[in-house]
Amino acid sequence: MDMKLLAVAAVLTVVMNAPPLQAKPISLVERCYCRSTVNNLPKGYIRELRFIHTPNCPFQVIARLKTNKEVCVNPEIRWLQQYLKNAINKMKKSRKAK
Repeated sequence: MDMKLLAVAAVLTVVMNAPPLQAKPISLVERCYCRSTVNNLPKGYIRELRFIHTPNCPFQVIARLKTNKEVCVNPEIRWLQQYLKNAINKMKKSRKAK
């Protein structure tokens, strides 16, 4: 018997007899992304901001820096609070205009 055919048959046998894969436990799915935050990050270093809300986790802000590194930013930083207030006010004004 050809060795390649024997190897394929062995792999198929293992795959067919393996237990079915199960989804990740919910504790791993809903784990908080940010475990520690940066408190003094100048906004000039930031390329983009992402806001994440997951159940049982505090509000999380992830900044992608100009070096493509991602860091978690403390949402209590003064410039970030002002940024969020301005964004909310801008959204309110655009809704009123409709």
